[in-house]
Amino acid sequence: MPKPLLIVIAGPTGVGKTRLAIELASHFHTEVISADSRQCYQGMVIGTAQPDAGERAAVPHHFIDCANPAEPLTAADFERFATDLLSKLFANHKVVVLCGGTGLYIKAVCDGLDEMPEVPDHFVQAVDMLYKTEGIAGLQQAIRTEDPEYHSEEMNNPARLMRALSFIRATGESITRFRTGVKKERPFNILKIGLEMPRAILYQRINLRVDQMMDAGLEAEVRALVPLRGLKNLNTVGYAELFDYFDGKLSLSEAIEKIRQHSRNYAKRQLTWFKKDSRFLWKDARSPYTLNEIIHLAEKQMAE
Repeated sequence: MPKPLLIVIAGPTGVGKTRLAIELASHFHTEVISADSRQCYQGMVIGTAQPDAGERAAVPHHFIDCANPAEPLTAADFERFATDLLSKLFANHKVVVLCGGTGLYIKAVCDGLDEMPEVPDHFVQAVDMLYKTEGIAGLQQAIRTEDPEYHSEEMNNPARLMRALSFIRATGESITRFRTGVKKERPFNILKIGLEMPRAILYQRINLRVDQMMDAGLEAEVRALVPLRGLKNLNTVGYAELFDYFDGKLSLSEAIEKIRQHSRNYAKRQLTWFKKDSRFLWKDARSPYTLNEIIHLAEKQMAE
């Protein structure tokens, strides 16, 4: 009996992943699991570009608007959630769509994560405070001093730095020593699709989407979250910049331009992450043929 198929739709922010995932799920009469580390949080609807009510009514979505922002969800949590959910969904569907831009979440589902010792909360909180007071430069300096084994290519990713720093402080061991690179076997086949478009066009789309978010009420959404602003989950693009505006550190126009800039930077990092995985098949997000090409690939893989 052939294995069921997980279709992964990945790529940078603003490229059109949600629309394509819904079209695929509609074709296969199936459901979508979000692989986005921020869309899962309640109250963060506009700034994380959660699928709207119409999109969620058209196709069932999971891991959207379901968690309290105070919950410290991790990639390991997502691996457990998604693999358990997939076992249930595949009982009724031959295909399920996983859609998102959080590379580590997608890796967790497709390949599994290495087993790691638990890090007590007080270590995590101390590193969070370091980041709040000294920024990424403080994290970088602490890692250079305390964990010189840590990979240099991750030195511009604050979330990864915070994880590595809290890990070595809690265990006395570099997190790199626990990375085995051994992939877990999954009871389903995987088709990985990456969406891309020319960089200049993508950046124009990102800039336009930021303006649309502001028009949709992003400022009011962020103001409602001010009481929670100290949480790590709120220290993200679209929210951190407006908090600085509320504090008088930036004008509104400066904050909007920072959101555009940081969103473009994030898109570049996402592409760098996904391009390292040779299993991705890259498709032009603008092409009218992309949907049918993916359907053909999926049907061919299911028939093998």
